[in-house]
Amino acid sequence: MTALAAEGSARRVELTVRGVLLGILITLVFTAANVYLGLKVGLTVATSIPAAIISMALLRGFKDATIWENNIVQTVASAAGAMAAVIFVLPGLVILGAWTGFPFWTTFGLCAIGGVLGVMYTVPLRRALVTQSPLPYPEGVAAAEVLKVGSGVRGDSAEAAADGQLGLAAIILGSVGSALYALAVGTRALAGEVAGYFRFGAGGATGAGLSMSLALVGAGHLMGVAVGMAMLAGVIIAWGVLVPILTSLHPDLAASAADAAGAIWTSKVRFIGAGAIGVSAIWTLAKLAAPVWRGLLGALAAQSARAGGQGVARAEQDIPIGVVGAVSALCLIPMGLLIANFLGQGPLAPLTVPLTIAALAYIAVAGFLVAGVCGYMAGLIGSSNSPVSGMAILSVLGAALIVAAIGAGLTLGDPQPLTAFALLITGALIAVAVSANDNLQDLKTGQLVDATPWRQQAALVVGVIAGSAVIPPILDLLNRSNGFAGAAMQGIANDPLPAPQATLISTIAKGVIGGDLDWSLIGIGGLIGVGLVIVDELLRRTKKYSLPPLGVGMAIYLPATLTLPVVLGAVAGWLYDRRVGKRPDGESARRLGVLAVSGLIVGESLFNVALSGLIVATNKGAPLALVPENFPAAPILALLAYAGVMALLYGWAGRRRA
Repeated sequence: MTALAAEGSARRVELTVRGVLLGILITLVFTAANVYLGLKVGLTVATSIPAAIISMALLRGFKDATIWENNIVQTVASAAGAMAAVIFVLPGLVILGAWTGFPFWTTFGLCAIGGVLGVMYTVPLRRALVTQSPLPYPEGVAAAEVLKVGSGVRGDSAEAAADGQLGLAAIILGSVGSALYALAVGTRALAGEVAGYFRFGAGGATGAGLSMSLALVGAGHLMGVAVGMAMLAGVIIAWGVLVPILTSLHPDLAASAADAAGAIWTSKVRFIGAGAIGVSAIWTLAKLAAPVWRGLLGALAAQSARAGGQGVARAEQDIPIGVVGAVSALCLIPMGLLIANFLGQGPLAPLTVPLTIAALAYIAVAGFLVAGVCGYMAGLIGSSNSPVSGMAILSVLGAALIVAAIGAGLTLGDPQPLTAFALLITGALIAVAVSANDNLQDLKTGQLVDATPWRQQAALVVGVIAGSAVIPPILDLLNRSNGFAGAAMQGIANDPLPAPQATLISTIAKGVIGGDLDWSLIGIGGLIGVGLVIVDELLRRTKKYSLPPLGVGMAIYLPATLTLPVVLGAVAGWLYDRRVGKRPDGESARRLGVLAVSGLIVGESLFNVALSGLIVATNKGAPLALVPENFPAAPILALLAYAGVMALLYGWAGRRRA
């Protein structure tokens, strides 16, 4: 009898009120962190492992706490944290000018209804894509291992308690270090960015920069060296090739090197990056078409077989399919009301009925396909690395074509209303996508720790709703304090967040509907994307190397100041893992490193969310400033402190027995 089976034969404390409440509490932390990180660099990270560590440390004081209750806590928290990825779309409504803020009930409704649909759609996929699938589910397996070790299933309970406490200490240490660093940046004693630009030849210009963000270093470590090298390749293509060539062809000698290079990147190179992202996303999804189709067919067959059986083992008890169908259908009613209300308040009111019907059909049908695709991708490469942004691009293209066809006879003179509506529909679909992307990963963890599926699926619904309730006020706060790049209205601090994914997706929707997208630049990017796909496929044949095309495309599209810290984190993480990998406790040491850099993300992100609140409360752009702007020593001090915090954190993690 296994340790899990032995424990389960004696008692099963699983779906509890305290576990759900603790999961919701952790949700507040990780959702806020992911919202900020996504708006800054266009990436979010999976929160299962940090949530599991925190849960085990806090519940250890209860004698009846079990591995399954800890699994419920991480399920609620990770599902909620995943919902933050809707910021890939929704800020586009503010950037377009359709919204001036984020109305709570509309934003909450889009996230919650789409997220619940994502949970329901993944229920019939669980057996085919989880229990009977060879997919690796890297993050789900890792979270299960953390739960087993921390709960004493693998080893002495005293040793497990020490491991849990050490893991929590790693998260706290990383959080405090990055928060203190962000505080020093807020005082202006440390520079928030270090950059240098130069001219060459007869008007060419280029440069490089580094955002002094420890959260981005943590994200790079979690993403891995393959994605880090792909982003480095994108930076080289953008700032080592495209910007120098295009500034030479369009010289602006009156501008500074920084202004000239920045203008070319903004007006031309960014759209080339969008083309590369589009081709890379289509290729990634095309490669998954056959296995996803087989998975969907297998799921339907498995469900039919179970429906004809008499008894179902506890480990195979999902939410009943009748309940799944009823909830899915009922979700479309409030979604329809939300859509109709959005349309009825603007110039699209005459088309409320046809547009609402078309949108609901698109969300219902495309949502199931998106759930299957994203669930498979999560199983293949993990939730953090899953190219949800590719699904967003394809989803907004479909939505834009549908609304453009229906609204073709309505003379508006302005594509903004139709574009905003396309983004609204895409926001709902992305809520489905990110929910499914995380849910199957969580269900894999549950399978490995012998959890009851229906209880975990219920916890997923709770997590989705909790995360959806947190997102609107955080988005509204960040909009008021900082605002978003490209929006007409800027925040109090006059330091807009890039919101790169939302900017890209709104640009594509506006271009398709308005017909003013520069397809030549998109085409050049597409050709680059084709080349990247070929290179990646050739490298993968070596069985050792890869160059993920989506990572390259994102680095062409994103500012170099945001991508270079990610590259730095990926390399630092690779070096750390190599250093500790040969030790007897190498696996646990690597895990401790993951928890420490997760703390970097949490600390900086939460500090900046709190700082946003202070900016709004005081109506001052820099309420913590102690020294004048452009303090001469700030760049040098920032570099020294930046390197110092990283060295201390990695040194601490590497010396500890995890």
